[in-house]
Amino acid sequence: MWLLLLWALPSLLQAQTVEVKDVRLWRAPDHTRLVLDLSAPVEHRLLELENPRRLVVDVTDTRLIAGIDSLELDKTPISGIRSGVREGDDLRLVLDLREAVRPRSFSLKASERADDRLVIDLYDMETAVAEPAVKKSARSTDRRDIVIAIDAGHGGEDPGASGPGRLREKEVVLEIAKELHSLFEADPGFAPTLIRSGDYYVSLKGRRDLARKRQADMFVSVHADAFRDKRARGASVYALSTRGATSTTASYLAQRENAADLLGGVSLSDKEDSLAMTLADLSMTATLDSSLNVGASVLSEMNRFARLHKKQVEQAGFAVLKSPDVPSILVETGFISNPEEARKLATASYRKRMANAIHAGIVQWFRAHPPPGSLLAQLRDEGEREYTIVGGDTLSGIAQRFNVSVNVLSSYNNLRNSKILVGQTLRIPN
Repeated sequence: MWLLLLWALPSLLQAQTVEVKDVRLWRAPDHTRLVLDLSAPVEHRLLELENPRRLVVDVTDTRLIAGIDSLELDKTPISGIRSGVREGDDLRLVLDLREAVRPRSFSLKASERADDRLVIDLYDMETAVAEPAVKKSARSTDRRDIVIAIDAGHGGEDPGASGPGRLREKEVVLEIAKELHSLFEADPGFAPTLIRSGDYYVSLKGRRDLARKRQADMFVSVHADAFRDKRARGASVYALSTRGATSTTASYLAQRENAADLLGGVSLSDKEDSLAMTLADLSMTATLDSSLNVGASVLSEMNRFARLHKKQVEQAGFAVLKSPDVPSILVETGFISNPEEARKLATASYRKRMANAIHAGIVQWFRAHPPPGSLLAQLRDEGEREYTIVGGDTLSGIAQRFNVSVNVLSSYNNLRNSKILVGQTLRIPN
């Protein structure tokens, strides 16, 4: 009996050892994230060393079975990663560093969509350089631009929903967000800013905070739906609800999107201040009204070419929309879980049409309700003229005749290109 136990002891001890099954590396504008996928929870500690500069990560009773040689270290502060065994059963990772960083680490419990994870964030010592500049002054005037914060959902550790052919939501919506950014960038009187410009994760609270830090007049979060039933289809627009969801689907999607922090990787210290959010909810009435109206404008534009899931703006408790003073909408561009809509979302042409619709809807609303002190408010106050196109007219010729640029004329009339038709009426800004 004792011989049998002694024979089985090495196997039992080995079974208790946690395995690092995968290692991933992400680069964000202000930090680098290293993620270890684990077979069970672990204890760990960080040790910072100098001469040469390095960060040591000791993980108790753990062994590395994943490869680390193929990690892309370019554009990160890490020059190399080494692994070894410490005190018999502990894993030691050594990160050789090119520059000083502020390290932070935390553990994430396993969920339905992810294993236990150890997250190590290396924050850059100087982050001001990474902050994108937002132009607050309009061209050729002292009137300010209207700032549009464009948020591509998910990213990094959180791929979002998945469709046929390994189509991933985080990649689709980033392309739409970049196209939307380009449209607003060409629009006089608007200044777009991307909340996420690459493949990394930003917390739901962090997305709102970035929009407010950049003094956004509008926040639009771009997503692609997924549902258990692959027959579900159609684009949607959502605004925040402080009282409950307007439909079962809205409730389901809000719960799913709000769980993104669990997958993306957010430490407890970055979670919501529930008291502050309760107080903020009390001041949201005017903001919610604007959100619903601009959402309806976007929904109307999408209805020109896309099937809609619901013909009105829906509401639910989306955490990413909880800015008390920034009108915010969440646009679901279609069901990536639906094979037909996934095929459309996989094409650049359809993504551009979707970006054009979102752009046109937002521009239309702000033209009717421009913020005080903005270029659009000035144009509205100065009035406008109308011109009916006749045979032989060109857009450039009309622009020259009224002493406005082609870009301004196109933007002012929501024109997709320079094509105009006889009998069409153009609005001419003064």
